Amino acid sequence: MARLLVTGASGFIGVPLVRALEADHEIKALRRADGDIAVPETFAGVGKVDHVFHLAGRSFVPDSWRNPAGFVNTNVAGTTAVLDFCKQAGASITFVSAYIYGQPDHLPIDETHPVRPNNPYALSKYLAEQVCAFYASQFGVRVTIVRPFNIYGPRQADHFLIPTVVRQLKQGGPIRVLDLAPRRDYLYVDDLVNLLVRTLSAAETGDTVVNAGSGSSISVGELVDTLQSVAGTNLEVLSENKPRHEELSDVRADVSKARDCFGWVPRTSLEDGLQRLLTSA
Repeated sequence: MARLLVTGASGFIGVPLVRALEADHEIKALRRADGDIAVPETFAGVGKVDHVFHLAGRSFVPDSWRNPAGFVNTNVAGTTAVLDFCKQAGASITFVSAYIYGQPDHLPIDETHPVRPNNPYALSKYLAEQVCAFYASQFGVRVTIVRPFNIYGPRQADHFLIPTVVRQLKQGGPIRVLDLAPRRDYLYVDDLVNLLVRTLSAAETGDTVVNAGSGSSISVGELVDTLQSVAGTNLEVLSENKPRHEELSDVRADVSKARDCFGWVPRTSLEDGLQRLLTSA
C-alpha cells in the first residue's frame, strides 16, 4: 500500500482527492491548521511517504494583484519546501499548477503553447514549475505537473465566479456579474481528481506536464443561463460590462496529452456538474 501525502487537504480539491485515495492507500494530510507550507518544520511529523500531491497554495487572481509578494512566498517558497521534503524522502510529486499561458495564440491550447503569465497568481505558479524542473534535473525528484484551467465544484471559496452566481441565485437574484463576455473552460472537480489519481502511474518516470480542462469554453453569460436552466429560475441578470485587468477573451484546453499519457477524459458535462453543485449547496 503506497503512502501518500496530500497538501492542501482541506481545500475543495483536496477533500475529494483524499476520499478517492484513502481506500487503497495510506494517506497523510496536511491542512492549513497544520502550519505554513513554506516552513520546513511543517513536515516534521509527516514521516515516510512515497508520493506527494501538492495542492496547497493561494489561488484567487484579484487577490494576487493586491498582494503579489504573498502569492510568490506561498506558491514558490511553499512548493520549494515540498520539493525539498520529496528529495529527502525519495518521494515523487504531482504538482497542481494553474493556467499560465496568458493571451492564447490559438485555441485549443496545448502544453507546447508559449507560457506568458498575465497575473501574479499565474506568475507564482510558473515560477513554482521552474523549481519543480530544477529539482527534477538536479536532484532526481520525479515530477508530474497538472495545469488546471477553471475548476468548480462543492466547497469552492465563495469569491469565485460560480459560487458567487449560485449564492445570488439561491437568494432570489438579481444575478450581478462584472462582464458577461469572457469565455472559460470549466472542469468539474471530480474529473480533475480522477486525473490526479491517474498521475500515480507516472510516479516512476515523472517529467510530465498535462492540461486539465473540459476541452470546450463557455461565456459568463452562457454559464449564468445554464445555471438558471438547471435551477429552473429566470432571474434578472445585471452586468457592469467591466473587464478585469489583463482579461482573456477566450480560453480552451487541449487535453489530448492527458488522454494519451493517462487514459483520462473528462466525463462530467457542465449541466451535470452544476446540478451536483446546486444539490450540495
